[in-house]
Amino acid sequence: MKQTRGIVLSIVMIPIACVVAIPFYYILVNTLKTQPETAANPLALPTHLFLGNYLQVFETTPVVQAFLNTLYVTVISIVLMLLIGSMAAFGVLMGKGRFATIVGIILVVAFLVPGQATLIPLYRMLAGVGLVDSLNGLIVMYSCGSIFCYFLIVGYMRTLPTELFEAARIDGAGAFRVYWSVALPLIRPILVTVGVFQTMWVWNDFITPNVFINSPEKQTLVLQVYTAVGQFTTNWPAFMTLSVIVLIPMVIFFIVAQRQIVSGLVNGSVKG
Repeated sequence: MKQTRGIVLSIVMIPIACVVAIPFYYILVNTLKTQPETAANPLALPTHLFLGNYLQVFETTPVVQAFLNTLYVTVISIVLMLLIGSMAAFGVLMGKGRFATIVGIILVVAFLVPGQATLIPLYRMLAGVGLVDSLNGLIVMYSCGSIFCYFLIVGYMRTLPTELFEAARIDGAGAFRVYWSVALPLIRPILVTVGVFQTMWVWNDFITPNVFINSPEKQTLVLQVYTAVGQFTTNWPAFMTLSVIVLIPMVIFFIVAQRQIVSGLVNGSVKG
């Protein structure tokens, strides 16, 4: 029965996976062709390996600087989001007073507000403190994603035995020591899962850097892709090549972290 179910599942899922993979295949193969070859047959494999599009992009576009900018913003933002989100989850879950309840309600309301609706007031606030057109300003903006981290982490922490935290307090550990030495090691699976999701969001985000970044030397990789799109014409080889450059790190990252994602979700569902 299980074998039959597996065969049926494969028959259904393999064609769906192929359909989903067509856009990536289309972009990838056309970065390895000349412009006439792409125009003649976009879906065909290249007749020979052509790397001129990649050489042109690296020569004419600050891809390396954009990659370093994106890497800096992503790493710092993810660390802050996980730290703030996990501390908020621990504080709200362990707090027994009215203040913790009020904070939890405020976070729920904040989570329901669309980010696009707050772009103008946030722009004015960042402009007032000199963080517009700054990578650190982007980090501040992405740190707001701590709310999403909080909701996933607090759900996971509710499955943990509170006796562990109470035992640490009896032994004389303070609140931060309990959080750092007891809670963090226990919630590591969900931290990895949330970190992967947020990494893909920050790395691929277009709206936030497009609004808050003006200087070419501070642009992220996604903004570099947008530079290939003109008002009247689009440099399609550059556009597709830059798209592949943006996607490849995330594809590798997702493949490497796939097991941790599944582990975090499964552990969260079977605890308790």
